[in-house]
Amino acid sequence: MKNKTKIWNEYKKITEEYKKLELNNVIDYEKFCMISILWHSTKIEGCSLSETDTRVLLENNITASGKPLKDHLMIKDHFAAFEYLKENATQKRKLSIDFIKEIGSLVMKNTGENVSTISGNFNTSNGDIRLAQVYVDKKYFPDYNKVPALLEELCNKVNEKINEVKNETILKLSSDIHYNFVNIHPFGDGNGRTARLLMNYIQLYHNEPLIKIFSEDRAEYINTLNQTEEKQDLEIFRQFIVRQQIKFLTLEIAKFKKLNKGFLPMF
Repeated sequence: MKNKTKIWNEYKKITEEYKKLELNNVIDYEKFCMISILWHSTKIEGCSLSETDTRVLLENNITASGKPLKDHLMIKDHFAAFEYLKENATQKRKLSIDFIKEIGSLVMKNTGENVSTISGNFNTSNGDIRLAQVYVDKKYFPDYNKVPALLEELCNKVNEKINEVKNETILKLSSDIHYNFVNIHPFGDGNGRTARLLMNYIQLYHNEPLIKIFSEDRAEYINTLNQTEEKQDLEIFRQFIVRQQIKFLTLEIAKFKKLNKGFLPMF
């Protein structure tokens, strides 16, 4: 328990330090941050673009030579979804199945497809709820007939808490919506990206620092999701998210301090 309390105290301290730097006042910092976060998010899903490729694509609309078109479209769609979340967060829009479907459709807009099943057809680019059983690795996700009710329950629970949380409970709610959404797995594709977007929607809603899940920590990320389910303990995934956030904020603070040390004249 002491270690768990210690990490939340560390998170509180590093967040306060980060906020004091007022990095959002730095030109294009928020966009820079969003691009980096979405690059890690798409890389987790196998996107081949580098972070530099991603930045050049989004800022200059220049594609990376030899990289698949689908990967470029994945990046552009993810960024559009991020911008849409930001807009809705300023309006304090509550969650709903329709809102989630809107996000899902943006994430898969140009890379989705029509899927035919014995239960009917659904289109992943439209944000349609899946009409098929989903199996990943050793895990079966809920039967598609149960998905609407599970999503409705998730939205209701988040909406009950979203205006009540503060300080570290904001990050806990962000972690919880991610975990629960990805375990409902409502779409045929794009669930991981959408889960990470919803997690950051809570952060945007409260004007808190965005959360980055580092692509190099993908194995730990997946293992932690599995452990959380096996032990039925949300604190396991919350601990992973807070460690990721401490890592992210620490790196951002270090970069800012290095920037402000000045430069050596070359003449």
